[in-house]
Amino acid sequence: MKILIKLFIGLLLIVAGYFCFIYFVNYSEGVRAGKLVKFSNKGVLFKTWEGEISQGVSESQIFVFSVEDDEKEVIEDLNRLQGKFVKLHYFERYKKMFWLGDTKYFITKVEEEKDQ
Repeated sequence: MKILIKLFIGLLLIVAGYFCFIYFVNYSEGVRAGKLVKFSNKGVLFKTWEGEISQGVSESQIFVFSVEDDEKEVIEDLNRLQGKFVKLHYFERYKKMFWLGDTKYFITKVEEEKDQ
């Protein structure tokens, strides 16, 4: 019985460590710029903020991103700047987590691009 408990605790620690790793460790971070063409709050069980910027004329130049619920200033800025050129600061996680968003890319800061 003690072995089963130790195995269960070990398995639990491995699963918790995995989720901590994919949540807290960033795979990459950077900046993308383009015209904000879509931003919405969607979902049935888990409402998430999702958006797209167009970085060119073709469909392949669309950057799809998510915003975490606690980023209130980012959400307000994106709602206000729909249809305008923006610069998005983001980080990328290793994996998608369905309760946080549809993508691995999460926006941390928005700037209106004045040069366009």
